[in-house]
Amino acid sequence: MPIKPTEKEEEYFARMELEKLKRIELEKHKALKEEEKRRLKELHFMRCPKCGMEIIEVDYKGLKVDKCSECDGVWLDAGELEEVAKMDKSGIDKLFSIFVK
Repeated sequence: MPIKPTEKEEEYFARMELEKLKRIELEKHKALKEEEKRRLKELHFMRCPKCGMEIIEVDYKGLKVDKCSECDGVWLDAGELEEVAKMDKSGIDKLFSIFVK
C-alpha cells in the first residue's frame, strides 16, 4: 500500500516545481530581451535618434563626432563631451565650424 505524502511534503514539492518554472520563464525572458536588444541595435545602428536618417561619423583630431545627414543634428558618444570640454576656445570653434552650413 503506497504511503500518501504529508501536507508539508506536497507543499515542498509544489514550491520546488514553482521555483523551477519561474527559473525557466526568467531564462526565456532574458533570452528574448537579449534578442530584442540585438535586433533594435541592428535596426537603429548609425541612425539619427531625432529623424531616423543615416548618421555620418566625422573625425576631428581623433574625436569622432556623429552628424545626421538629414536634420544636421550633432551627437556625441560617451566621453566625447568631456573631450570637447578639454579643448580650448579656438579648438571648439574649429570643431563646430565643420557643422555650420
